[in-house]
Amino acid sequence: MSSSPVGSEFQKPGSDLEAHTPAHTIVETSLNEKEKEIVDELAQKEGVKLVEFEAGTGENPREWPTGKRCMEGAAKELHASQEVINLTVSCFVLGFGIGPLFFAPLSEVLGRKPIYCISMFFYFLFTLPSALAKNSATLVIGRQLAGLAASAPMANVGGTISDVWSLDERGIPMAIFSGTIYLGPCLGPIVGSWIGQRAGWRWIYWVLFILVGFVFVLAVTVPETYGPVLLKKKAARLRKETGDDSYSTRVEMDRRPFLTTLKIALTRPFVMMVMEPIVLFFSFYLSFVYSLLYLLFFTFPFAFADVRGWSMGMTGTSFVSIMLGILLALSALPYQEVLYHRATKDGHYPEARLYPMMFACGILPISLFIFAFTGGRAYIHWIVVCIAGALFGISMILIYVAANSYIIDSYATYPASAMAAKTLMRSVIGATIPLWVDQMYHNMGFQWAGVLLALISCVIIPIPFVFYVYGERIRMRSRLASKSKRGQGFKGVDAGH
Repeated sequence: MSSSPVGSEFQKPGSDLEAHTPAHTIVETSLNEKEKEIVDELAQKEGVKLVEFEAGTGENPREWPTGKRCMEGAAKELHASQEVINLTVSCFVLGFGIGPLFFAPLSEVLGRKPIYCISMFFYFLFTLPSALAKNSATLVIGRQLAGLAASAPMANVGGTISDVWSLDERGIPMAIFSGTIYLGPCLGPIVGSWIGQRAGWRWIYWVLFILVGFVFVLAVTVPETYGPVLLKKKAARLRKETGDDSYSTRVEMDRRPFLTTLKIALTRPFVMMVMEPIVLFFSFYLSFVYSLLYLLFFTFPFAFADVRGWSMGMTGTSFVSIMLGILLALSALPYQEVLYHRATKDGHYPEARLYPMMFACGILPISLFIFAFTGGRAYIHWIVVCIAGALFGISMILIYVAANSYIIDSYATYPASAMAAKTLMRSVIGATIPLWVDQMYHNMGFQWAGVLLALISCVIIPIPFVFYVYGERIRMRSRLASKSKRGQGFKGVDAGH
């Protein structure tokens, strides 16, 4: 077999392949339809037996059964200021943004399972310093390392979902994934506040240490889902069993050096962040919503503990209101699937995912205005503040599910990289919240600081509507986005295979 790259068009400047998939060797589906045709022709000329999934054998992850697919005390003790303790939150969230820049591209080269296992093992390991910390520096560094280690699922689960579920099926799995991302930060203050109140702050980390150890064991048992890696393993098995070295896969037919492949993979999230309007604007929108959630970690204690005199445990319990909103929104998402299938009966297009976001972007400022005008007033019943929390939970999850699905469908060839770019912006902005939230609310006052955030949420309302109307044109001009059009069937590459 020739040692040159597959076909001259793979390197020819300005070619269609370069225009649409400049890093085809590590894309989620590995190759688009035109590239497949070129590789198939080359394989036929060279006598290569291309290895593919056999229908009905269960080799393809999309044929797996559903069950298989779904799978203040510290500041005082450490003699640190509250700002330093807040920094532990910033460092952890910042790690969430940096880690996927490496984990997501590596998952497109090595597969999903090794990355999940590495991520959870080091998360388990780096949680220990926080539990044993004797000074604030250990706590801060420990949380930074833990955030980096724990970040792989933030970007890679989107890729796993696209591996396992087709476009028609992935709406509900994506909703469940999105729901858990926000249910977790709401459940944390509830559990952590009662543990901290009854057993001390160190036990928060010991409980987390035990839980992450259990999750690591689960990660070891999770099967690989990335199609190109599965096919490479199948080809290797066939070569070994038959002694016939002509068995190969399309990815193996592209003989770029590994370091070149890795370099392209590691730079792609940055390219998408700068060059892709869909990634840029929806990442900003999600970053704002994500920041609001972290902001509530600091403003809920003011509204309930400082203003209304609630205990630490009861203040944490107030986050149940947001969780109820999230669960209510999740229960309504099956209707979104009905709308999606109705809108795409003549062919899939990503903009059909935006209906929940267009509805929820109006609820978000309502929830923020209610919270701004009621949270700091003790004479207003606490249930009103909780209603604002529930409305925020509803809007947050509907916006997140729709935007996440839109990004993944728009970049079906590169979902993990697109999610990594989004996660970077979201986490960097979210990580700044603990550094300025106290000063903002102290200097502006509770009400007017809240009104400012509500007004910002009003300003960004047009984003989903603009992309619903013009998103198709924007995608047509992109080298990386899906080329599917309304009423013309799905013309892009469906991630995974």
